[in-house]
Amino acid sequence: MNPRPYRSPLREAAAGITRKRIINAASALLGAPKGFEGFSLDAVARKARVTRLTVYNQFGSRRALLEEVFDDIAARGGLHRIAEAMADRDPHRALQCIIVIFCDFWSFDTPALLRLHAAGAGDAELEESVRERNERRRHLLTNLARRMAGRRTSRSNGSKELVDVLFALTSLPFFAQLISGGHSTEWACKVIKGLCEDSVRRGGLGERGVQALCRTRKTHSRADRA
Repeated sequence: MNPRPYRSPLREAAAGITRKRIINAASALLGAPKGFEGFSLDAVARKARVTRLTVYNQFGSRRALLEEVFDDIAARGGLHRIAEAMADRDPHRALQCIIVIFCDFWSFDTPALLRLHAAGAGDAELEESVRERNERRRHLLTNLARRMAGRRTSRSNGSKELVDVLFALTSLPFFAQLISGGHSTEWACKVIKGLCEDSVRRGGLGERGVQALCRTRKTHSRADRA
């Protein structure tokens, strides 16, 4: 039997601190005016005051480091609340919570996030990371639209178009445009929630639309009996 490798708690704690320092350094570089232009393992190592080898041993690649930075931004920006919102049995209420969560996240550091998204246009690796993150939001909205449609096949046919609209309304560029005139995050969030509610109703999946449809059916039934 091979002896179990010894792990030093102090050494693991020190490695954790170093890892966090590297992530903070990478995040600071990406949020700087130069953005992705000044982002490299060497630049991160200098910023974190460690060797390039230390950065490589901790993360293995620039892409892996990017993912860690995005995870850290997501956690600090409050995206961990998504799981609780999606657990709500009411998909309409869940959508409202998702909108609030992303408005809070987009407002976390809007200029830095915009620079990151813009930098993706000139770097395939960063573009792929940003696109994958955005697709996670699309997946959430697709899940909610399907839950709203339920078994109503005729309405679920238009859910893809609805998801495309919701995806655009909850995006960073749309949020940034709303607050560019000096408006608050709360105001922008209220506008986005209203537009999303209207889009859901126009798609025939709104709560009001369902209630109206039920009343209409009952009215027709009474008319038929008369």
